[in-house]
Amino acid sequence: MKYYVIAGEASGDLHASNLIREIKKNDPQSVFRSWGGDLMQEQGAEIVKHIKDISFMGFAEVVLNLKTILNNLSFCKKDILEFNPDVLLLVDYPGFNLRIAEFAHQKGIKVYYYISPQIWAWKQSRVHKIRKIVDKMLVILPFEKDFYKKFNVDVDFVGHPLLDAIENYKQKETYKNFREENQLNEKPIVALLPGSRKQEISRMLKMMLSIKPDFSDVQFVIAGAPSIEPDFYEKCVEGKHVHIVYNKTYDLLMNSNAALVTSGTATLETALFEVPEVVCYSGSFFSYEIAKRVIKVKYISLVNLIMDKQIVTELIQHDLNYKNLKFELDQILNNPEKIHQLKSDYLELKNKLGIHGASANAAEIIQKSL
Repeated sequence: MKYYVIAGEASGDLHASNLIREIKKNDPQSVFRSWGGDLMQEQGAEIVKHIKDISFMGFAEVVLNLKTILNNLSFCKKDILEFNPDVLLLVDYPGFNLRIAEFAHQKGIKVYYYISPQIWAWKQSRVHKIRKIVDKMLVILPFEKDFYKKFNVDVDFVGHPLLDAIENYKQKETYKNFREENQLNEKPIVALLPGSRKQEISRMLKMMLSIKPDFSDVQFVIAGAPSIEPDFYEKCVEGKHVHIVYNKTYDLLMNSNAALVTSGTATLETALFEVPEVVCYSGSFFSYEIAKRVIKVKYISLVNLIMDKQIVTELIQHDLNYKNLKFELDQILNNPEKIHQLKSDYLELKNKLGIHGASANAAEIIQKSL
């Protein structure tokens, strides 16, 4: 079988790489041509475009890079036709992937979508388009199956891949020497997860590190995104005397007492490691003003969305300021009652995520239906 796989972000690279691995177990001769990152490449996928060259954040950034995006769309369509895959596998990244899905459907290519776009949050009308152009949706959040079923979309809930990724990671026990290997002292660690795109990293680190002088009894450690070069981080923290670790996010979380996390998959990862967290997000004025008018959900973090209530504090846009951030970090570091409640809520969250084996489940469904 020939698979054309498109993932546009770091989290998509992780999930797509696990899916590729599971498909190859049952079909060792399978061939993968992909848009993705290093993890997909490690599983044997040929990378056409790397995620660091195709990831743009927010409405304003998309407009500024519109020519590049249009050129990428044109190139992708041509490349798909030349490769002539048996199936197109799309992983999240909806602005790009839904356009490619429509093209592939018109050309008679099977289209499977693993990890749903968050259309339940905004642009719900897209579900009608998905019903027409996507042969099967494979979703990883329990409430997504009910959402798609309402619109008669062929959908399967496969479980959340992070449950397996984190469980497999813990068994390796690489985290035990983390402090020594990274020359960290015994002070409590506050993990900083500022996102995976340059625009948000520079913006979020500035705010996160603004409270560092008020917490001299802890050490702040930044999780460097694998798709961003170290020089970029060094410029962001120049003169701040803060540690940065690369490709060791899980090691960092296993050793952390608290975390400041930009909204995204990282909020869920942090919760599954049972680390008390504050969710932080601030976008450009233009992007934020548009987003608040179209987004239809109460929360921005996956943790709160899955639980359908606020269990982790979200500091968004104007609420993300020095005073609020300082107070909330103090709470998750020093308030035993708050910390205990968070741990209890995290256990309930794991139970809601349900079944393990998401990647294997998805691979089995794809191969059986093909």
